[in-house]
Amino acid sequence: MMRALCLTGDPVADKLLTDDPFALLTGMLLDQQFAMELAFAGPQKIATRMDGFSITKIAESDIEEFVELCVTKPAIHRYGGSMGRRVHELALHVVENYDGDTEGIWTAGRPKPDGPEVLKRLKALPGFGEQKAKIFLALLGKQRGVQPKGWREAAGAYGDRGSRRSIADVIDAKTLVEVRAFKKAAKAAAKAG
Repeated sequence: MMRALCLTGDPVADKLLTDDPFALLTGMLLDQQFAMELAFAGPQKIATRMDGFSITKIAESDIEEFVELCVTKPAIHRYGGSMGRRVHELALHVVENYDGDTEGIWTAGRPKPDGPEVLKRLKALPGFGEQKAKIFLALLGKQRGVQPKGWREAAGAYGDRGSRRSIADVIDAKTLVEVRAFKKAAKAAAKAG
């Protein structure tokens, strides 16, 4: 089940995320201390400024020039400089380890990787920790049809059916509001406890 993504509220940005796995991976990287929909719109900002979104172009670009492109207003993130460096580092990692084939993270190898292996590969990416990797695995499973054996268990609660816990559960404006409410309640509970 491969659905057209609706993560940003901008049809052009969502089409890029739907069509380009590295754009989607980049959006997940940027989803940190920043509104979800703005983080996932970051790849489209890069695409506009680079005359297209290309993992190879990003990886081969001069780091300082790429960072400058990322901090140009409106910046790709509230921390445009450090996130620009992370995007560049992520592109280099995928080029060096997967020959620039982002989908290789979840498809490369014989036998095909299972959910725990995909999670392990995601956690090995620059800027991806345990939680970010689990959310991205859930996003792949729920919205991109990438469902290796054991993916739901590997994604933890983010893989739960019907949850409204992360960007993996955002399919329209209504679910975006529901996820935001869940995150706000979870944050309040963490502060109180």
